[in-house]
Amino acid sequence: MTRFHDLQARARTWWHDQPARLQRDLDDLAASGMDLAWSATDSGLLTGRLPIWPFARPAPAGLKELFDGQGLAVEVTFGHGYPMVCPGVRPVDPSPPLARWTQHKWHVNGNGTLCLLQSADAWDPLTPLSDVLRKSASWRVEYALLEAGVIDTMTLRGIVDNDELDHLVAEAAHSRSKADAPDDGEAA
Repeated sequence: MTRFHDLQARARTWWHDQPARLQRDLDDLAASGMDLAWSATDSGLLTGRLPIWPFARPAPAGLKELFDGQGLAVEVTFGHGYPMVCPGVRPVDPSPPLARWTQHKWHVNGNGTLCLLQSADAWDPLTPLSDVLRKSASWRVEYALLEAGVIDTMTLRGIVDNDELDHLVAEAAHSRSKADAPDDGEAA
């Protein structure tokens, strides 16, 4: 009879059994300009800050001002079933408040990870990890637009290949700079 502790001693995770996949993902991230740090913690963890605009199209005006020159800081967690199961991407900075989790318009799951797919079966195990992280960077842009009040809800497909919200970035940056500016009517 096999005992539980015997199974634990033999437990392996995806990157033990598929080191080529791990290397492929790390090479893909490096080639995409995504400098994230790998940790062999549990079933795997990547941490770092995504580029502000990792897309193949021109960045909209006002983007750097909207984000203070900082891309989305993330923790990417992998389940033992990766690559058959999509990794989880948790935004660290900005980190949506708990009250926004599970509200459809914010695209944040109940565990604080980003809702990047319309359904779990939309995940393809052959998807490059950089595609998941580009969607995450896209989420960051829409999150800022939603916080600025220039959109009412995030798009269903994101903005990776879609420029329909680009004109709103400058408007959101301007709105943010007005909100951050000192009130001239206040007494010193």
